[in-house]
Amino acid sequence: MSSATIADAVQAPVRTDIRNVAIIAHVDHGKTTLVDGLLKQAHVFRDDAAAEAAGTLIMDSNELERERGITILAKNTAIHYQDERFGDVKINIIDTPGHADFGGEVERVLNMADGCLLLIDAVEGPMPQTRFVLTKALELGLRPIVVINKIDRPSARPEEVLSLTQDLFLDLATDEAQLDFPVIYAIAKRGVAGTSPDALADDLRPLFEAIVEHVPAPRADADAPLRLLATTLDYDPHRGRIAIGRITQGRAVAGQPVALVRADGGTSTHRLTWLAAYEGLGRREVAEALAGDIVAVAGIPGVTIGDTLADPAAPGALPSIAVEEPTLQLTFGVNTSPFAGRDGTPLTSRQLSARLERETETNVSLRVRPTESADVFEVAGRGELHLSILIETMRREGAEFQVSRPEVIIKEIDGARHEPFERVTIDTDEGSVGTVTDLLGPRRAAMTDLVHDGTGRVRLEFEVPTRGLIGFRNLFLTATRGEGVMSSLLIGYRPWAGPIGTTRNGALIAHETGTAVSYGLAAAQQRGMTFVEPGEEVYEGQIVGLHARENDLTVNVCKEKKLTNMRSSTADIDVRLTPPLRQSLEQALDFLADDELLEVTPKHARLRKRLLHEHERARARKQAGGKGR
Repeated sequence: MSSATIADAVQAPVRTDIRNVAIIAHVDHGKTTLVDGLLKQAHVFRDDAAAEAAGTLIMDSNELERERGITILAKNTAIHYQDERFGDVKINIIDTPGHADFGGEVERVLNMADGCLLLIDAVEGPMPQTRFVLTKALELGLRPIVVINKIDRPSARPEEVLSLTQDLFLDLATDEAQLDFPVIYAIAKRGVAGTSPDALADDLRPLFEAIVEHVPAPRADADAPLRLLATTLDYDPHRGRIAIGRITQGRAVAGQPVALVRADGGTSTHRLTWLAAYEGLGRREVAEALAGDIVAVAGIPGVTIGDTLADPAAPGALPSIAVEEPTLQLTFGVNTSPFAGRDGTPLTSRQLSARLERETETNVSLRVRPTESADVFEVAGRGELHLSILIETMRREGAEFQVSRPEVIIKEIDGARHEPFERVTIDTDEGSVGTVTDLLGPRRAAMTDLVHDGTGRVRLEFEVPTRGLIGFRNLFLTATRGEGVMSSLLIGYRPWAGPIGTTRNGALIAHETGTAVSYGLAAAQQRGMTFVEPGEEVYEGQIVGLHARENDLTVNVCKEKKLTNMRSSTADIDVRLTPPLRQSLEQALDFLADDELLEVTPKHARLRKRLLHEHERARARKQAGGKGR
């Protein structure tokens, strides 16, 4: 934005009837629960019974979000609050994801806000994603309100957490005014808040008042030429593509002509066929919206995130959305498994390409590129969870495909190889510190901090190549008996750290296509751990277990015991098997080696070798000089 435009915006009139606020935090610090309380206490629902029926995690409408207990997509809602000075104030709330892998969702929607609620857990304190989201908010000049949540937890330490938060602001602030922020203490689950941890009100009124008092009312000139930056896309089967964004200046009127100014400078003229503002959990069609409003519009079929809707008489563009580049990549390919088509719809190369390209329209952190093979596409994202959510979404749509092992994206900087590094924060018990350190040491990790909390828990901080974290999470959960908590944040590219050895053993590979039986599985379990159970169909080249040694081993899990008499036949029933290890999608991605793929269908996620036949794998090993598995 030019200096003249900034000066005009500063002198523009203020809309005291509206506040635009984003809610930002590290994952699981209580953002969505707090929004639940705000919605219910703002009487969005018609009565108490309807509010009770709405339950919890109201904004997490996506099925995957509810299953995983995390926010994946940024969402908008609007509530009203009666203020003594300003009367009826509409508060537009932008709920953002808390996981670092979905940072792109945060980056693209923060420019719709004038202020932010920064939620921090009263026990955990500032975490890696807290730093990330606060950095983005301060860069945009948002006015922060710190909300220290969950102060009712037995190990809550609100005073110490506030001190750590102040240190974080000192580290990140670019303006002295950003160091002066209001603090609210809350128990979002109970819907109460206050200005002191010892004096909470019976509701969230102190938080409502802080929003109206400290979040700046938008300065916007309703008489200037229209400017609206598309930050989110939606789709309606009747209206077509819907663009969502904040009107920076001017006014939007249903039916008016608008210029679509693309990021590449191209323009085209369209007509707004539909205009809606946010009310509660839905959208309400309106005839007109003014600068400062967050709206949804239809009638612009080619609009994408980062495009500007402008007055055709003065088609200027707003600064486009800058999103950090992806750091991890894998390949999506057409399913070549012998079982292709049994569970869902195998995607052709054209269908797979179209589906992935469609995802990039709304998932701004995603990158898709073709490869030398027409049936395989390279997909890059912000992390394993970011990519696994896409995989899970596509499989639930009924698609079948196969994906490769995630790999980090290497950059050439000043003639030298650089790779992404992450700051990893680990909370665990004192007895697991040595084990965690031993696991991270070979992965080129450097410890930067170690803090005992005095209750037997320890917080460790490491700087680790992203490469070293692939496959680490599962080992970490096992080493800490599921009690450790780990989070990470990208800190940038650094020189290549050197080779990182693998800690995974070889695979047990199915010898033939058929049905796994107890006798064959019992024999395989003498060599390692199995992934399948009796009665499950397998195919040649499928990975059916983990070998106890480093090399791959072909096993026949379909082999039945030869029957010599009735006694031996019944004795086979008494075979005792160890229950199979079932892996989640993320665990399966972590497990993969370079010569392996993950076949994904609506009902199965099967590990397999790229080359299904043993003679093909033997030939490949011979050509590689005997190296590899």
